Amino acid sequence: MLKIRFQRIGKKNMPYFRLVLTESKNPPRGKFQEVLGSYDPRKKTSTIKKERVLHWISKGVQLSDTANNFLVKNQVVKGKKIAKHKVSKKAEEKTETAPAA
Repeated sequence: MLKIRFQRIGKKNMPYFRLVLTESKNPPRGKFQEVLGSYDPRKKTSTIKKERVLHWISKGVQLSDTANNFLVKNQVVKGKKIAKHKVSKKAEEKTETAPAA
């Protein structure tokens, strides 16, 4: 299954990310089919090939949670952001068993 996700490139302590189209089973720094954009978190700059992203989404390509949130933020894709974090089971149990005041 094809997936659009971020691939980290750049030196140690100098992150830089590519938005790539890749097979979901490939390793994070592995082969990719196409570069769809980039993001520099230090300068807060990004470039996105909007037409290509929309083309691949129309073909049924899945988005990773982070890539989805990035594209929603940059108004390439419409929709809601996806929560990337998961609530731990202990925290979930505490909220369920806490007495109501």
